[in-house]
Amino acid sequence: MRSGIVNLPLHGGKAPAWLFERMTRLARELTRVLVAEFGPEEVLHRLSDPFWFQAFGCLLGFDWHSSGLTTTVCGALKEGLRGLEGETGVFVAGGKGRVSRRTPQEIEEHCNHIAADPDILVYASRMSAKVDSSALQDDYQLYHHAFFFSKQGAWCVVQQGMNPATRYARRYHWLGDGVEDFCCEPHEAICCDARGQAFNMVASESGANRAAIAALFREEPAKILAEAQKIATLELPERHHITPADLNSARLHKILLKTYEKEPQDFESVLGTAGVGAKTIRALSLMGELIYGEGPSFRDPARFSFAHGGKDGHPYPVDCSTYDRSIDFLKKAIWAARVGNTEKVKAMKRLNSFYTSK
Repeated sequence: MRSGIVNLPLHGGKAPAWLFERMTRLARELTRVLVAEFGPEEVLHRLSDPFWFQAFGCLLGFDWHSSGLTTTVCGALKEGLRGLEGETGVFVAGGKGRVSRRTPQEIEEHCNHIAADPDILVYASRMSAKVDSSALQDDYQLYHHAFFFSKQGAWCVVQQGMNPATRYARRYHWLGDGVEDFCCEPHEAICCDARGQAFNMVASESGANRAAIAALFREEPAKILAEAQKIATLELPERHHITPADLNSARLHKILLKTYEKEPQDFESVLGTAGVGAKTIRALSLMGELIYGEGPSFRDPARFSFAHGGKDGHPYPVDCSTYDRSIDFLKKAIWAARVGNTEKVKAMKRLNSFYTSK
């Protein structure tokens, strides 16, 4: 799975109507060109690439480095492709805030008209969100979740969390191709310079702790709760982002009773259980370390535009006339290609070859 994480300054406000309307139209025509040239699956591949996505946002003229780029670009794509799903083969579900909670419903509605299995897609949407909100706890709370998929069931995710204390947002990209394990090193590419310390249950070195958590769910709840009482007397090192205060015995008892008979075989099954969130995972990790001697990782996975201008005037104000000409050029290129005249598309390819050879 190709994926990545991007750190961006947290900016408020929203795109002005005159810009968002243009972003919607340009995003629509760019997607049409991409689909005509490479197919819908390639669109998903590119959206899952954090560098390409950032460049795409710059091309659309939004703030080149702010958190608003994520939500606005995804919103423009969703609005621009509305009603064109049959033509492009690209479907968009979810969005910001309360809209993100409708993702499963929107996936199912789209799947009523295509061959893709909605259950598989809904599960992928849910697990990618659970990993980045509960299994990887890096102090960013998810508030945006956009799910893109094709008629054949290929998918990608672009979701974002915020950290009000640092005034930064963090964007997470997922690509469904070849996904074998949601819970072990799902993020292969990170593009931010800021490193920190995170409670990282999807790190490879957390494998033993993940297995310990799954084993806990197969133990009798009374035994686990008896061990939990001992933790109240422990003094844990400062490096740990989990403490006895994370243990809510009543809630833990409820979760253990709920899952004991199901006997989940692995950490992914535990993570996918309704009601198992960030605090529960921290508490179970602490229990796994106490009982089995296998601790979690605290490694932060973070390793480290200018075509039409930007909303805030960086690097220069949006040039509306140039923006409109770009939309018109792409629209004419697509229609010309449909009747056999591919000169405009070929011209774009030649222009690209000229610049990439410099």
